[in-house]
Amino acid sequence: MDAKPDQQLQAPYRGSNQSGMRAFNERLVLSLVRRHGSLSKSEIARATGLSAQTISVIMRELENDKLLIRGKPVRGRVGQPSIPMSLNAEGSFFLGLKIGRRSCEILLTDFLGRIVLHTYQIHAFPMPDVVLEFAAHWIGEARNQLGDNSGRISGLGIAIPFELWNWADEAGATANAMAVWRDCDIRGKIAQLCDWPVYLQNDATAACGAELAFGKHVDLQDFIYFYIGTFAGGGVVLNGSLYPGRMGNAGAFGSMPVPGPDGKSMQLIDQTSLVILERELIAKGVDASPLWQIDNDWAGVEDEAESWIEQAAGGLAHAIVAAMSVIDFEAAVIDGGFPRHIRAKMLRKTAKAIEELDLQGLNAPQLLEGTLGSVARALGGASLPLFDRYLIDQNTLMREAA
Repeated sequence: MDAKPDQQLQAPYRGSNQSGMRAFNERLVLSLVRRHGSLSKSEIARATGLSAQTISVIMRELENDKLLIRGKPVRGRVGQPSIPMSLNAEGSFFLGLKIGRRSCEILLTDFLGRIVLHTYQIHAFPMPDVVLEFAAHWIGEARNQLGDNSGRISGLGIAIPFELWNWADEAGATANAMAVWRDCDIRGKIAQLCDWPVYLQNDATAACGAELAFGKHVDLQDFIYFYIGTFAGGGVVLNGSLYPGRMGNAGAFGSMPVPGPDGKSMQLIDQTSLVILERELIAKGVDASPLWQIDNDWAGVEDEAESWIEQAAGGLAHAIVAAMSVIDFEAAVIDGGFPRHIRAKMLRKTAKAIEELDLQGLNAPQLLEGTLGSVARALGGASLPLFDRYLIDQNTLMREAA
């Protein structure tokens, strides 16, 4: 990918020439190169305010660590040719494990976010022993597939709904069956299966992180994100970084109150989630299993989904407008575990529903489709070690005011 024009190369953070900030500066360089595809030393120096000498040292170290690779020299009119640097796809690998109410999913990505290995299994409801057996097998498969490169795995991230034990009825399980999750340290148990760091995040927040790290909306700095899976949830991005909140629940849009069909208040999760559509299909005697297939083929259920899409779009519209009254987001991104054309239809109907609301005093955000679909939560898990090890986040250092 060619570098963007200079006006688009403004880094949202500034570098520091102090020796104690080396780790931060390395993250800053990697974040910039990831965003723009490839950059020369001079372009990075201009964008960050770091000296040419400091940039040269950083780039050399990152190249020695096999995180960056050199491109072909670009010859200008005068002076030495410019050498673009880009991320080395094999510089680091990340595992993402999604533990869902209807399925488990695991994937392995390279440093560019390209999926190297991906598999899943469907269950009636999740149980820790089954999840651990699934994870152990595929962690081993990931090691085998990478061979000599398995030492470059930087971590495994778990994307999981918080407090699973509170969702027994919705998952179709007994309270006793799901109660085992209350005292289950799933991160600790997974950590015993591998020799690298293990992270854990709410599944919808993790999906938002995946959109930020691997999606196509890299120019967005502030947006809200909705993920419609078995249950609806979301995430918040501020200043170009994922904002999980003090307790990790920022963007818990599923709990947001919205008007129900009878005009009474209800939570968005009870209006928008796929489990609502599943119940409607079962009540009509329609096989609901296509909803949970990873290939997103809704053949046989699409016609039955029309009323659910209309209902979900209305709830999303109210949630988006309510969120805009708190923070002036530039965009709202909608994604979910359904086919692309269903997502596009959901977006159109949400936009129409927003137009029918009273927006006085508010600026309607740009509505955008998410770019990852069903794989977003597992990719979100994989993004957790990426953010922790290599990228800038809002809690490190913000750019000083000019």
